[in-house]
Amino acid sequence: MYLGIDIGGSKTLVAALDNEGNIVEHIKFLTPDKYDFFVEELARTVASLTTKDFFACGVGVPGRVDREHGVGITFGNLPWEHVPVQASIETIAHCPTIIDNDANLGGLSEAMLLPEYERVLYVTVSTGIGTGFIEHRMIDPGLADSEGGQIMLEHHGKLVKWEDFASGHAIVKRFHKKAAEITDDTIWKTIAHDLATGLIQLIAISQPEIIVLGGSVGTYFSRYKDFLTKALKRYETPLVQIPPIREAARPEEAVIYGCYDLAKQTYGSNN
Repeated sequence: MYLGIDIGGSKTLVAALDNEGNIVEHIKFLTPDKYDFFVEELARTVASLTTKDFFACGVGVPGRVDREHGVGITFGNLPWEHVPVQASIETIAHCPTIIDNDANLGGLSEAMLLPEYERVLYVTVSTGIGTGFIEHRMIDPGLADSEGGQIMLEHHGKLVKWEDFASGHAIVKRFHKKAAEITDDTIWKTIAHDLATGLIQLIAISQPEIIVLGGSVGTYFSRYKDFLTKALKRYETPLVQIPPIREAARPEEAVIYGCYDLAKQTYGSNN
């Protein structure tokens, strides 16, 4: 059995997965603001799982990580800094543990479902915008610390971060509606344009064979797919071709499955 832990800015998802990567049980809890309280709540949650014996654990962190030492450096919306995530969880779960950025793990899990593609760009659009670059079904080490949502783009005559005008948070701030509530094609056309301005930069840099959109806004891809495709085609050149774009197959659990995939890649199979 494997343990997957998706640490979110508001909620943490803990799941036990079997050797084939199937979720057999899972529990969510609100992520405390203080790291020590988080560790206590995580310990209670893991102890409450039916499964007690784990072969390995993978952890998704919403920010920058020190992979060599298993430390979470920054956590986006959480006020934690330089906390020993790997050591804390190994003490709780009693198994080897590996951590990585949650968008990388989401991308890894989606890429594993697309064996026909070697270069996959995963973009999660929710509160912010995160990116994962996957090469040959492995997290690309050269782009593992990329923060696509932080790229600076011109918007209304000013240079601003892409996620400041194209993320789920920005959509709510601008249109006073969540993505789930938007049915107006005019609004979706604007959202698609804003997403396209950042995506074309990522496409030019990484030349992916396919793009997978996840997160809360990615869930409604069917509502703006045509607008986004048309917007991106305007930027296409002979050297920068627009790849196919699809919605994430497992948007809610992508990171948890990525935790399993990374743990299995790192520590092998428990067969």
